[in-house]
Amino acid sequence: MAPLRLVWSLLLCFFSLGMAVNSTRTRDLRCIMYFTGQHPVAPPVDELQHVTHVAVAFMSPGVFNEPGRTEWPLFTTIDDVRAKFPKHTKVLVAIGGWGDTIGFSVAALNDETRKMFAENVASMVAVTGADGVDIDWEYPGGNGEDYKQVPNSAKAWEIGAYPLLLAELRAALGPNKIISAAVPGLKRDMLAFTRETVPRIMRHVDFLNVMTYDLMNRRDTVTKHHTGVELSLEAVDAYVSAGAAPQRLNLGFAFYTKYFKTEHDACALTSPVGCPTLQLEDPETGEDLGRSGGFSWHDQVPEEVAESFARALDHGVYDDQQGGYYYWDALEDLWWTFDTPDAIKRKFPKILGKRRLGGVFAWGLGEDAPLFKHFAALSGGLQAYLEGKDEL
Repeated sequence: MAPLRLVWSLLLCFFSLGMAVNSTRTRDLRCIMYFTGQHPVAPPVDELQHVTHVAVAFMSPGVFNEPGRTEWPLFTTIDDVRAKFPKHTKVLVAIGGWGDTIGFSVAALNDETRKMFAENVASMVAVTGADGVDIDWEYPGGNGEDYKQVPNSAKAWEIGAYPLLLAELRAALGPNKIISAAVPGLKRDMLAFTRETVPRIMRHVDFLNVMTYDLMNRRDTVTKHHTGVELSLEAVDAYVSAGAAPQRLNLGFAFYTKYFKTEHDACALTSPVGCPTLQLEDPETGEDLGRSGGFSWHDQVPEEVAESFARALDHGVYDDQQGGYYYWDALEDLWWTFDTPDAIKRKFPKILGKRRLGGVFAWGLGEDAPLFKHFAALSGGLQAYLEGKDEL
């Protein structure tokens, strides 16, 4: 009888496991698109069926620190955005963005300022008809745009204040409004996302948008993939290790290119990944030295890099080891790093499948206009993943 019971136990175990895997694959995954003031366009609504949320970017955090405010400046209206998307799509207001951090620091300062900020955010959500907010503080604790002017030591208090601000927001918005947060993808920027703080943060947010892009920026000194697979896995794993459930993390996609000036012939005798760049920012002020750049697929290609970019499109290759499309232009000593449609599709089995994440997001939808090829690849990859057809 014992062997028979063992057989039945094993069958039951395999059946349960199969059901769990199937339910993971067939459940709806989040698909969030940032809708930006720079490129406020979208494809036809019948191409947007996978989009579950839209984050309208941005509203400045500073406006929520003013008592009695009744007007909420945004480049569009929530109703206009809703009209561009399927009826099931939730519309959030994204607050903050790169360089706009002072308003968050003021808001997080003490109980009184946090309460005022949260109540004003709740008032804005009620007035505009939004379904919630996306908090885009880059970054609590430091390493923001002003990190050379304001040292991280002067912002260390924000690490403990950040979960308190989110708690106040949840209290003001209630349980039925959505609160998401855009969070850094580089470990050096995760100052406020530790094993002590992440569980506290996750009590108050619905999900985190992990910015698995700009993983190479002008603070780096060697080449790497700005939105590569291995670096993205490192980012996701850091949040999971700190206490975030994978199902509440969204993987970030970038609908834009980046390029960096390398030392002359730096990559000629070695792998282009990991070869030295020129100094990309002023070591005293942190200002851009003009040796790196980027542009969206909707933008006109800057004339000074147009020929190099054409070569990158024609001759770039995919790095199977670290996961990313790249091209090193030996003629101009330029390192190009960006996602092609093929590179986007590869991320579903390599990242979402391996880590069982809860969704995806992209900066930004209009940045992929007018062809929307990268958005189509993301939608196709998501559909294939849901159908279990994503193996490469």
